[in-house]
Amino acid sequence: MERLYKKLAEYAKTDYYPFHMPGHKRNPLSVTGDFPVERDITEIYGFDNLHHPEGILKEAQEAAARLYGVKESFFSVNGSTGAILAAVSAAVKRRGHILIARNCHKAVYHAAYLRELKVSYIYPQEDGQVGINGGISPQNVERCLQENRDIEAVLITSPTYDGIVSDVEKIAEIVHGYGIPLIVDEAHGAHFRFSEYFPVSAVDLGADVVIHSVHKTLPSLTQTALLHRCTDRIDRNLLVRFLGIYQSSSPSYILMGSIDACMDTMQKRGGEMFREYTENLEYARKRLSACSRIRLISPQPGEETKIYDFDRSKILLSTVHSTMNGRELNNLLREEFHLEMEMEAENYVLALTSAGDRKEGFLRLCEAVEEIDRRESLIDKEEVKKDRIKNPELKSLMRISHAMDAPSERCTLEESIGRISVEFAYLYPPGIPLIVPGEQITGLFVKNMRRYLEEGFEVQGLSDMSGTTVCVLANDVTMAVR
Repeated sequence: MERLYKKLAEYAKTDYYPFHMPGHKRNPLSVTGDFPVERDITEIYGFDNLHHPEGILKEAQEAAARLYGVKESFFSVNGSTGAILAAVSAAVKRRGHILIARNCHKAVYHAAYLRELKVSYIYPQEDGQVGINGGISPQNVERCLQENRDIEAVLITSPTYDGIVSDVEKIAEIVHGYGIPLIVDEAHGAHFRFSEYFPVSAVDLGADVVIHSVHKTLPSLTQTALLHRCTDRIDRNLLVRFLGIYQSSSPSYILMGSIDACMDTMQKRGGEMFREYTENLEYARKRLSACSRIRLISPQPGEETKIYDFDRSKILLSTVHSTMNGRELNNLLREEFHLEMEMEAENYVLALTSAGDRKEGFLRLCEAVEEIDRRESLIDKEEVKKDRIKNPELKSLMRISHAMDAPSERCTLEESIGRISVEFAYLYPPGIPLIVPGEQITGLFVKNMRRYLEEGFEVQGLSDMSGTTVCVLANDVTMAVR
């Protein structure tokens, strides 16, 4: 088959003159900086149209579907965000009811706002020491579906940002027993299907729609993703309609070419790349597991945490047994060792790895962590037991859309206790809301917010970027019924 990324490279060498968009006219002298403008085109003859694919883009998406073993795959140049918005919108009618894991990405909540959905939550189990979310309990899913027969779809995140995998197969079986679809945000698991070293992908476990960020763990450019239609439980025509709404009418051919190149690479060299990668990764994990103060976390499956499996590509480094917190370790790795981590949390940092990593990178990480661990072991002081922030389960009193669109007023965090929030607050990454519009603010939430800010973590979502005030439902507003 003809590959999009190759055709773009060939076209860049031709003498066709562009009397069409984009405005740089494929002229590198018209831009400041080194950008691949020669390959940056619009929907010209021979290059198809993402919103009505009949040629090379149709073939590229079909190739992705074959690689993942699904009915159909769609390119998303608006990342997993656009794919999540489309999947939720297609699965649940306007003002309908959806069941979601409370640790879902903010895009899920934005979909609920746009579609004015009623939302029920399942809270994940939680690790008792480090603060990592565990898995989603299949029993809790069934209980919620029994109690809410109007739920039209279920959405969970698996794996989580930290690599925690839920029992997708069992959850899918339960959800399908109620005649509704299961959407799995597997944004961080696009690599699962390419090595038995990793957990089984949701595309093979009964999920109806699966979303992959190919830029997160595969060699593709930022903002590239795939939406996989695995069954017919969600109307295909609706998926196509909403993908067209939530994506640009001028999708980037460079981004689409990157997805196509990634799929071609995985098909031709994926086995070889992942063999080398997993060997280097396992070497690093074994070496890091010998550290005593900066400890490698390897969450184990268990009934208490509802962890079904763990994605070992996520290197989680705990600071619980050291004198540092996650932010301090992250800063040290960046400033002294020039290693940029994916995420910092209160008691750990996350190093995200992929098949694009080189052996040199793993060695540098091991050497840096070992040196920090050595320094920590020389500190002659009794180990201090650290308290961990526990985020409370909050009471939802209004639909997200009702709260966000209602009249509001601003008050200090302390004055907000007992009031209804009309805005989000979240740490990014991972982008999981600490509070959602429509939820009642508690004293514990305010205490946690203060602590996050004092420890230097960046709380986003609030319109007051200082984090000292929050917008709440105005006192004179009659509360809407959920």
